[in-house]
Amino acid sequence: MNPVELLAVVFSMAAVWWTAARNPWCWPVGLVSVLLYAGVFAHARLYSDALLQIIYAALQCYGWWNWRRAPAGADRAHRPVVHTPRGIELLLPLLAALAAALLLGGFMARYTDAALPWLDAALTALSLVAQFWMARLIRLHWLLWIGVDVVYVGLYWVRDLPLTAALYVGFIALALWGWRQWRPQAS
Repeated sequence: MNPVELLAVVFSMAAVWWTAARNPWCWPVGLVSVLLYAGVFAHARLYSDALLQIIYAALQCYGWWNWRRAPAGADRAHRPVVHTPRGIELLLPLLAALAAALLLGGFMARYTDAALPWLDAALTALSLVAQFWMARLIRLHWLLWIGVDVVYVGLYWVRDLPLTAALYVGFIALALWGWRQWRPQAS
């Protein structure tokens, strides 16, 4: 058992739990988890996932900043959830994810010894969309996470990361809970 993976699992589970509860502590705890996972994934030759963790580190800082900038006197731990985007607000991030997946997958397949470079790249790109939507308090991110996490369970199992595969099963359950918790408030 890899002790760094175990520590990353603990921090990740706490971060997602606090995200579902809309507690701003999800961001610094998440920062620790993504930095730990960057090393775990690099060791497993999941280079797109390792790169994703570094990008997540920046998004963790952005999310923390965005959640903390609630107006003075507002309940900063429970900022209002944004209604699901429609049209270009929905389509543009998904098209950007497709383009990023194609570029990253092509690069990883051609220039590295990455395991499953195309799948890893696609999951990485979709995860970035989900993370960005999460930072913006867009409820739809939970459904995207559920879909991505289902595939990640299989990927991590195949790459001999059983603790991380189990973590992602837990993430699916937390995402279902988060979807229910993040009901948008009436405008």
